[in-house]
Amino acid sequence: MFSITHEDVASILRDYGITTEINNISELQRYHYERDDPNSKEVRLIVKVVLENDSPLVIRFKNEEDVTLELIERQSQFADTLKQNGILTPTQYLANGRFANWYTIGNYEVIVTLEQFVENEIKVVDEAIAKKTGELLAKTHTIAEQYNLHVENDVLFNPFAHNDLFAFDAFISLEPTLQGDDKVFFDKIVDTYNSYMEVLAPLRNRPQYAVQGDISDCNLYLTKWGEVGIFDFNRSGDNVLFCDAVMQAIFEARLMDYPENREDDLEAKILESFLEGYCSVRSFTAEEQNMYPYLCAIIDAFWSSDIRWNEDSLLNAHEAGDTKSVRRWLSTIWERLAFSN
Repeated sequence: MFSITHEDVASILRDYGITTEINNISELQRYHYERDDPNSKEVRLIVKVVLENDSPLVIRFKNEEDVTLELIERQSQFADTLKQNGILTPTQYLANGRFANWYTIGNYEVIVTLEQFVENEIKVVDEAIAKKTGELLAKTHTIAEQYNLHVENDVLFNPFAHNDLFAFDAFISLEPTLQGDDKVFFDKIVDTYNSYMEVLAPLRNRPQYAVQGDISDCNLYLTKWGEVGIFDFNRSGDNVLFCDAVMQAIFEARLMDYPENREDDLEAKILESFLEGYCSVRSFTAEEQNMYPYLCAIIDAFWSSDIRWNEDSLLNAHEAGDTKSVRRWLSTIWERLAFSN
């Protein structure tokens, strides 16, 4: 297992121009790749370094498939450009003129970055936080477009590729096994999906720009002045800005933690607040306003958890031979698609 010593950390800090005495080193996150493969050399480790009479720092160690030094450098440059243009994000440090550098530690090769540690990570989201997050996202989009910023990397929320919100690809895997009325219903759903994607098709030709790619409660923080900042650009890549705005808004509304005394319709209010904040900075065009309900309907109909991940998901019902539940899911998906348009 990848491990670091006090001297490893001190040596890295010196390279990045930090000579302050180290008080404490603690792990913030570790992926245990060796559990699946004892010989794995993949690494993802994030540590907090507490210094003597100085602000704490974060060191990220990484060696993962399809993650290159150049990618991490571009992601870091993107974050730094946002900071230089007023976005609240941690200060990053340079060594040898670069944010990201290769190190050999033990018998591991790892890419290292160093940044400021930020306090007051946001754990729950309410309407006020959602609105501020929407404003923040819109500002990052405007900067990315203005400076023509790019990070060539796949993102989590691209509606035209595999994404973390909806799973139409998993839905259509049912086709060979469906017969009779179920197949007729399935075909009607697929035809409707295809017609909605035709409405969204012009987005395929839109320019793409760099996005943070993973706004969530574990990647946001609140300053003592009540402003929202963002960190962790691990999932940064290029996306159509409208797609990123809508899908990040739905992600925040559905998948973040809420206050304990939540209202029944808080999800809808958070979505509305997020988009209100976003559009106060960067308005949707008339074309985007027309596309919005179609994109939302697709996400809702083929919500990944309902299609494949939940215990009572469509795929689990199908694998269990529960035809009654499969039919019920087909009906639910159709109802979710059939918004008034």
